[in-house]
Amino acid sequence: MKKVAFYTLGCKLNFSETSAIARMFEQRGYQRVEFHDRPDIFVINTCSVTENADKKCRKVVREALAISPDAYVTIIGCYAQLKPREIAEIPGVDAVLGAAEKFRLLDLLDGFEKKPVARVLTTDIRQARTFHPAYSLHDRTRTFLKVQDGCNYACSFCTIPLARGESRSDRIVQAVQNARDVAAAGVKEIVLTGVNLGDFGLQGGRRTETFLQLIRELDGVDGVRFRISSVEPNLLTNDIIDFVAQSRQFAPHFHVPLQSGSNRVLKLMRRRYLRELYAERVARIKSRMPRAGIGADVIVGFPGETEADFLDTCCFLDELDVSYLHVFTYSERANTFALQLGPVVPPAERARRSKELHRLSERKRRLFYEGQTGTTATVLFENDVEEGRMHGFTENYVRVTAKYDPLLVYETKRVRLTHLNAQGLMEAEETDLVRPGHPV
Repeated sequence: MKKVAFYTLGCKLNFSETSAIARMFEQRGYQRVEFHDRPDIFVINTCSVTENADKKCRKVVREALAISPDAYVTIIGCYAQLKPREIAEIPGVDAVLGAAEKFRLLDLLDGFEKKPVARVLTTDIRQARTFHPAYSLHDRTRTFLKVQDGCNYACSFCTIPLARGESRSDRIVQAVQNARDVAAAGVKEIVLTGVNLGDFGLQGGRRTETFLQLIRELDGVDGVRFRISSVEPNLLTNDIIDFVAQSRQFAPHFHVPLQSGSNRVLKLMRRRYLRELYAERVARIKSRMPRAGIGADVIVGFPGETEADFLDTCCFLDELDVSYLHVFTYSERANTFALQLGPVVPPAERARRSKELHRLSERKRRLFYEGQTGTTATVLFENDVEEGRMHGFTENYVRVTAKYDPLLVYETKRVRLTHLNAQGLMEAEETDLVRPGHPV
């Protein structure tokens, strides 16, 4: 029996797809093992969001061959679609598969026999029209359920449409069945994932269903908490917010990408909203769910971003009732419109702006956490144990620490949030345990 190991770079969507591909291997009689267990085959699922994609891919390949020098090394994922020939030249790589081929690798690479030259199996991204359902299972505390793929937007900094193709989605009936299967396996939380999640419902270029219809149906799946990974502000409608506010199963937690607090920069980025709409979305969430956690993505150092634009972003975020930031330093990506813009922000200045926003994020997170003190919440504890303490997240995404109890790992627990500790984590005390299978 051949052994296969997987390594995933990048987003939740990649994790869901790696897990689905791993189950395909197991169904064909392969043994899935850990990366360090001298596998016969390595499958490396890559990301292309930042300029470090090449460095990361090369490092993982080197580590793989140091563990198992004769192993067959396969590269899939966004970077594989964008730079297949470049990857094929990395010493030790045996095959590179694109977006339309990665779910067929067992058939395309039958036998996984090494050849003198790496095989490159990629087609034009316009061929990636089929939606392949995927979800992670037994890899992490929560399951990432892929319900949408691809993107029809043309943001000037982004290569994802070039790497994943046009927007396409699962059918609601299939997504609900996958969620029921995951819940039956004992998973306590499902995170809905996609490239442009709010664009759910496109099949064959036609919109046949909507994201609101999807979450309404998923709300009937018992025994599991749902979390929405990320929704564009122009697609996060009042109806979606209002539904989550009264939902039985959906967590009061939203991640809404902003990218810039300057309308001038948003236009350069080719985003489909201005900051006024973003502020309206945040206000709507907080009016319906005062304790909701809200995260925002922000890019600093975008071409043409002046110091005034950056200060505009800082002031906007400082006044905005969001809970934390994901800060990204702009990096140049081939074949994007942003390369034609300027002036270019020097790397040192990009780094300075990033540090400032990280400090702002920490202040906002601390303020949000302090506002939860004295309330009760449901925590899903993870297998994340340090010095006798375990950790988990509440429904509104507050990270909690408590004394380690092996019976509560991967379980939900009702707690009272008492105070912030010196590490900035929320301390909690038990109130009552959630009954198995009870909605949280």
